[in-house]
Order: sequence, then C-alpha cells, then structure tokens
Amino acid sequence: MKRKLLSILLATTLGVGALALPAHAQMAVFDGSNFAQNVLQAARALQQINNQIQQLQNEATMLQNMGKNLTSLNTSQLSTMISALTQITSLMNQGNGIAFNVNATNSAWSAGFPTSYPLGTSSTTLASTAQSRWQEAMAAYQQTLQVQAQVAQNVQADATTLSSLVNTSQGAIGNLQVLQATNQLLALATKQQLQVQNLMAAQYRANSLDTARKAEDETAAQTEFTTFLGNGQAYTTQ
Repeated sequence: MKRKLLSILLATTLGVGALALPAHAQMAVFDGSNFAQNVLQAARALQQINNQIQQLQNEATMLQNMGKNLTSLNTSQLSTMISALTQITSLMNQGNGIAFNVNATNSAWSAGFPTSYPLGTSSTTLASTAQSRWQEAMAAYQQTLQVQAQVAQNVQADATTLSSLVNTSQGAIGNLQVLQATNQLLALATKQQLQVQNLMAAQYRANSLDTARKAEDETAAQTEFTTFLGNGQAYTTQ
C-alpha cells in the first residue's frame, strides 16, 4: 500500500514540475524536410517570375522590331520619275501626220504616200506633195532630237535620284523601308527603259519617213517624166 502511494506521489510531482518549467526551457523541434521543401518552392517561384520578366522583355523587343519593320520611308522619288516620263510622252505626242497612232498614221499615209499618181498630174501638185513629205520627215528628225535631249537631261537627273535611293535603302531601319526603296529603284530602272523605247520609236519613225519620202519622190518623178513625154510624138505631120 505504501509503495502504491509513493508511486502516485512521484508521478504527481514530476507532472507538476514539468508544468512549472518556463517556455524557453522547452526543446524546439526543427523539421529539415519541411524547410527544404519550402526553400525549393521559393526557388521555383523566383525562377517562374524571372521567366515571365524575360518573356515580357522579348515581347517588348518584338514590338519594337515590328514598329521598325512597319516604318514607312519619309521620301519618294516616284513623282519625279512620272514627271520626267510625262515630258517624254508630251514630246512623242507632238508628232504630226505620221504620228504614234494607228488610225492617224493610216490616214496620213494614204494622203501623203499614194501608191501611184494619175497621168497628167501637174508639176505643181507633185511638188506640193513632195514638199509636204519633206516637211514631215524633217519634223520627225526634229522630234527625235528633242526626245534625245530630254532623255539626256533625265539621265543627268537620274544620277541624283539613284544616289538618294541607294543611301535611303542602306539606311533603312525595317523591312518596309527596304521594300519601298527597292521598289523605287526598280521604278527608276523601268523609267529608263521606257525612255529608251520612246527614243527608239522616234528614231525609227524619222528613218522610216525619210526612206518612204525618197521612194515616193521616185514614184512622183516617174509620173512627171511620163506626163512630160506624153505619147512619145513631138508633133504630128500634116
């Protein structure tokens, strides 16, 4: 019985003593596994934030590049090229008679270059038509010289235009500016080809008119000579 009471008293004493200990005297338990897990989660969250920041930076760079690629050229030489071609066209349209028009050419050809002349056509008529053809040929040569002079002036101006376009293309900041500069360079090359074609057309027209004039003059001369001879009898005997 005494032993039982002693045991109860000892247990009670130990329990009271444990309750009486201060808080700082109690043992703290460190969970290493939980701490490592928390650190790993924090590192992953930081990496995710860094990835999002990098993605935003890449998108900002992409938007900047898109802005550059969509930037248009602040200069254009197209109006200057069109103006130069308009001057050439104006000179080409000044051709009279045998002009650069199918219907007008056919009509003028029939009137000025008949295939034959009736016997008895007066010398005055033949001389008048020959004069008209000569004037037509001279006007064609004059037109050719005018076109040549205009083309030469345009070529001198093209040197400045070419230099400007090349400098612009080299300083392009985006794809759109590169394409626009390239298109203007192609337009300049096309303009020069059109000038050469117009010049060749004017030159061929002048040469053709001069050759036709000479051939027609021979036909007119034969008609005049035949008219002069008449029936081949100088007089009729009585």
